[in-house]
Amino acid sequence: MPESVRAEIEALQEQLSHILAGKDEKIRHVMVAMLCGGHVLIEDLPGMGKTTMAQGLAASFATDFGRIQFTSDILPADIIGVEIFDPSEKTFVFHPGPIFHHIVLADEINRATPKAQSALLEAMAEGQVSVERETRRLPQPFFVIATQNPLEHRGTFPLPESQLDRFFMRISIGYPDREAERKVLLDEAGRSQIESIVPSASLQTLEQARNFARNMPVSEVLMDYLIQLLEMSRDCEWLKHGISPRAGRDLLAAARATAWLDGREYVSAADLQWVWLPCLAHRVEANGPSEAALSQLLEQVAVPG
Repeated sequence: MPESVRAEIEALQEQLSHILAGKDEKIRHVMVAMLCGGHVLIEDLPGMGKTTMAQGLAASFATDFGRIQFTSDILPADIIGVEIFDPSEKTFVFHPGPIFHHIVLADEINRATPKAQSALLEAMAEGQVSVERETRRLPQPFFVIATQNPLEHRGTFPLPESQLDRFFMRISIGYPDREAERKVLLDEAGRSQIESIVPSASLQTLEQARNFARNMPVSEVLMDYLIQLLEMSRDCEWLKHGISPRAGRDLLAAARATAWLDGREYVSAADLQWVWLPCLAHRVEANGPSEAALSQLLEQVAVPG
């Protein structure tokens, strides 16, 4: 059973690689976040394939897909939904917003005001929304892929720390290499290929894969290594504040998912190091660039033998 589940997930990754050519590592990061029940923030320039990634993922699962185009005038009700009075029934009827889907693309999230951005907080943290004093559960599994433009672009609002912390990973897709760009220019990759996608995994498979990844064994030696990293982050000169327990827990979950995707029966220090920056760089405040500070911190702790 574990091998058949892994085979379906690998087929999904392979399918996505035909759409987002040359970006296997970024696709793998997204898969790790999905296996951990987390959400992904993709920060990049327009036209890099952020939307294509989300649409391809939804098509690969044959599930419903919601897209929210964030603008400066969007309201929380436009995202989560609203109750409207029905004269015939003489009662208020809830009309769900686009967030009520299994996979949601929050496109250009930092073009919305902080008030609109906050509509995602409860949804991403607890899988539910509150409307008119009533709590409504979102479809499960629930996965958000948000995109944001670089902050120096006009008309952007920085995401508050509480919103950033809801994202399991932050990644950047970047420019394609020469061979990948050739495929995009010839319509052999990119959005034009989405219609040809055949669903390769089910939501049930995803739940099984999550369970396998969650139960990957972790040695005491590796736990000591992780705890030492967390402790040093709270008492070092490179960070203004240390890594939180929640971020540490997510880091360990990501390492477990990485090991499971590799088909191994154990989690290694290399797994922790591979997810170190995508999981943490957006959650810490550093004295300088956060990625450089975290890399410096990683070099200070000896890797267990």
